[in-house]
Amino acid sequence: MNTVTDTTHCDDLAKALEAFREHGPLLERWGTELARRLGSGARLLVAGNGGSAAQAQHLTAELVGRYRDDRPPFSAVALHADTSSTTAIANDYGVQEVFARQTAAHGRPGDVLLLLSTSGASANLLSAADRAHRLGMTVWALTGRAPNPLQLGADDALCVDAPVAATVQELHLVAVHMLCEAFDQAVERGEAGHRGGHGVDGEPAADGRPGTDGKPGVVGRLVGRARTVGRTAAGAPVAPRKGHA
Repeated sequence: MNTVTDTTHCDDLAKALEAFREHGPLLERWGTELARRLGSGARLLVAGNGGSAAQAQHLTAELVGRYRDDRPPFSAVALHADTSSTTAIANDYGVQEVFARQTAAHGRPGDVLLLLSTSGASANLLSAADRAHRLGMTVWALTGRAPNPLQLGADDALCVDAPVAATVQELHLVAVHMLCEAFDQAVERGEAGHRGGHGVDGEPAADGRPGTDGKPGVVGRLVGRARTVGRTAAGAPVAPRKGHA
């Protein structure tokens, strides 16, 4: 009987992690290629079901926000995160179409569709992969043990050799972080060719850092104005305007 001190889960993860190390070169290649494509104006679409949806959304958060150090934002969209579209499509066309239809709406030739599945057999992900290929997109997959249908239907796949779905998901998170690490390194090497500077298309950054012209960003100016108003409200003297008593 298992107890609260049972470490079987940790033991399974440690064992699977050792075998997972061999995927390092693949994730390095994915990160570099993704930086090149997104830096050239392409987009990453991601999707998954359940826990895999959470892992997929974790990846988009790191790319649109940041992983470790500051860098420009890149276009990455989690298809399952649009609940209105997802539920409307499921209601009108069936669950199998929830990702395929969004892929058709948002995907363009040269974009990347990354699909996460512990089983590699989810019908809605397989449909999305098929639609992406017809659009000229590249399909990558993070799955559980090979062989599986999603792996066979993708252009490239990382298959975690673990018997338990929880362990597969945990290693998918490791894969996400390693992918982000490789992506950021490629950006730092200048392989992304992003339009940025600190801002977008030469505009000042939104977080208050200087833009390419050295002036404060939009939010920086607003914050400065708010601080001035705050000091005035706290009792700082206000000079009368000319022409008024």
